[in-house]
Amino acid sequence: MRGRTLGWILVVVFMFDTRLEASCIESAQLAHSAVSITRYFDEKERAASSGVIGARGTAWFLSPATMVTAEHVSAGMKLTTQDWRALDVRHGDDGRSVAARVAYVTGSGAEKLAVIELQSEFPGARRAPIRTAPLTPEDQVVTIAYRDGRPRVVSGRFVKYGNDKTFAGAALLEMFDGDDRLAVDHGASGAPVFDCEGRVAAVVSIVITQNVWLPTGKMRVSTAWGTPNVVSVPIREMTEALQVR
Repeated sequence: MRGRTLGWILVVVFMFDTRLEASCIESAQLAHSAVSITRYFDEKERAASSGVIGARGTAWFLSPATMVTAEHVSAGMKLTTQDWRALDVRHGDDGRSVAARVAYVTGSGAEKLAVIELQSEFPGARRAPIRTAPLTPEDQVVTIAYRDGRPRVVSGRFVKYGNDKTFAGAALLEMFDGDDRLAVDHGASGAPVFDCEGRVAAVVSIVITQNVWLPTGKMRVSTAWGTPNVVSVPIREMTEALQVR
């Protein structure tokens, strides 16, 4: 029992030492740049997907008529480069249905970025500027993530670029909101990761979690404090594609 108590004390002290004091940019500066996107499947698609009614993620505006998200989000929505399909695009409580299709997919890693073309411009969309320089360790970052369809501003830090087979080339981040290390979670894939000047430096791909077994059952938890818990795609994948085009 004594050993367990000491272990918990060490964890708590380390946790507070690794937190950032506050977000490095005002959330108002990022307003109207990121949205929740949802595609509801038709009956045939639902039957083929074991009753799944749709797919949801986060996207950000490259222009009023183009959005960027993680490629697995567009794939999960069954978007193609040929067919226009209705997307529910929401900014907070405001939303509308917009016809969309994939303009192109870019990236050299396991996760890629999808540029989505809208059939009409989205009113009030704010184009997010892109950061061309790589992030450096301990750079502060901020994201607007639509977890479960609701917007949430979450701050954190860049830890490193992945150099192993699992996360090769990815930008590994530690993101949290107070004690909540799952503030970036389901529905946040595709969210823009901003630097302190409001430039997009990366795009959220996945969160790193594990399951632990407690007397009350299985519990999903994040990584330890001081370690990465969010995997993102560096925005250089986008800038290289734009230069080619």
